[in-house]
Amino acid sequence: MPKISGLFFSTDREIQNLKPQEKRYSVKDKLNNGLFIEVKESGIKSWHYRYTFDGKQERLVIGRYPDLSLKDARLIRDESAAMVAKGISPKQQKDKEKKGKSSSILFKDYGERYLNEVIKKDRKDPYNMVLYLNNDIYPFMGHITIKDISIEDVRRVIWRKKEQGYDAAANQVRGLLKRMFDYAVTLGLVLYNPILAIPSRHVFKSKPRDRYLSTDEIRKFYTTVLDSRIYRARKLGLLLSLLTLLRKSELLRAEWSHIDFDKRIWLIPETKADSRTGNSRKMIVYMSDQVIEILKELKTIARDEPYVFVGRKRGTHVSHNVLNTAQKTAIRFTDVPHFTIHDLRRTASTHLNEQGFNRDAIEKCLNHSTSGVRAVYNKAEYANERIQMMQKWSDFVFSVIYESNLIFFNGGTKAN
Repeated sequence: MPKISGLFFSTDREIQNLKPQEKRYSVKDKLNNGLFIEVKESGIKSWHYRYTFDGKQERLVIGRYPDLSLKDARLIRDESAAMVAKGISPKQQKDKEKKGKSSSILFKDYGERYLNEVIKKDRKDPYNMVLYLNNDIYPFMGHITIKDISIEDVRRVIWRKKEQGYDAAANQVRGLLKRMFDYAVTLGLVLYNPILAIPSRHVFKSKPRDRYLSTDEIRKFYTTVLDSRIYRARKLGLLLSLLTLLRKSELLRAEWSHIDFDKRIWLIPETKADSRTGNSRKMIVYMSDQVIEILKELKTIARDEPYVFVGRKRGTHVSHNVLNTAQKTAIRFTDVPHFTIHDLRRTASTHLNEQGFNRDAIEKCLNHSTSGVRAVYNKAEYANERIQMMQKWSDFVFSVIYESNLIFFNGGTKAN
């Protein structure tokens, strides 16, 4: 084995024999030409050329070894030294070329990089973010180079969503764009974040919601839904939203493998992350007689598909907006004031509290987390109370929406 004299190298074999140490270190080319190889703690070896330009020392990163051999590194070093002799900084020139190359990147191409490097690493389910990118962002600015995107471009995208009546979604689009441009600034692709010129408070101001459906509104809305021409699975989905107290995302992602008809248990393995902890909690839905019958009918519709609510492509579930569209279609034929799918959870909670059920059992059905000392000491699941409560809730809802001309299940069984 050739012996390396001090911190110098002169052959490829000597470079191969350089071993990582506790701290990174550099070894100099024996030709004393400013070429160094740096050995990191991880064992990665990189070529560097150090030189003086305008009285200041600069360092040019050439590449990694063994991707670049000693011969190749020396050749690049010689070309760089010639540039210095001509009054050109190799490092500054490389930075300019890198910036010029990055400035030609289309926003859609950058967006795919952001999706892979950030969103997919931070989120288990990037579905909503991908939806915003494909439907609300790329069609309007995906073809523009990232360096040329102006404040007006991003304002147009955000305000288009507001003009559609979706202020909260517009704010979600703004938030996504802000994070994307923050990352672009970090990477040196743009000099500033244009989203900062559009404060969130001007896009959407969150207000605590207190909307819930009265008994009469439940009757009007659901009799209209069930007697409409809306696709059957979506009718039943809207009904399950009220009966189960589930979030829309939890309902639409439901899989048959999570439902045990014999034990009358429906497992929700991943729920919306808790805002305080960022953690998702498992949840069990205790199924009433009515919920079981509805799911059996949905199973007939789904056949051998894995999801309860089948998407257009095999092996997928329906999109996020399916129930929204069905709800908006039905509500047009009633005098019921506007409400959202999420308001059905508040509707159930309000009626159950008014009917005197255990507040903690209701909160468990909503999968809400408690805080403080109570959260530390109260670990009860209230299973028996929840089983009874969910059956009585289903009985109540069906008694409200029952009309003699409505048949709820394929077999012709009427609600009772």
